[in-house]
Amino acid sequence: MIRPIIHDPLFLALPSEAAGEGDRQIITDLRDTLMANRDRCVGMAANMIGERKRIIVFFNGPFPMVMVNPRITGKSGEYETEEGCLSLSGVRKTKRWKEISVSFQDENFQMRKGSFSGFPAQIIQHECDHCDGILI
Repeated sequence: MIRPIIHDPLFLALPSEAAGEGDRQIITDLRDTLMANRDRCVGMAANMIGERKRIIVFFNGPFPMVMVNPRITGKSGEYETEEGCLSLSGVRKTKRWKEISVSFQDENFQMRKGSFSGFPAQIIQHECDHCDGILI
């Protein structure tokens, strides 16, 4: 189900809680909402649809990828960039890492690890910030 986007910075600044198997509908709704906004959005965190759960979904190439309880475990190559957000107006400067390692559960709650670089790494960092209540 496509859900409305949350714009309340006080809500978005609250850290998210760990997600579990009972949160499968949030995963579906988050993916549906990202797909409905794909013309102006490349990634979303669950708090953007009103759910304080550590779930993100983003485009990794042409397909949406789900990460449940993502944690960045390694990073290298710091740089400064500008980012926008579907939940907030405008563009802001922020620091990111060119390469990251992430541990997460997939949508079937199987543990995974992955290495990402470039734009996918930037998206993951932005969405993980959302999970931590960090707004750019």
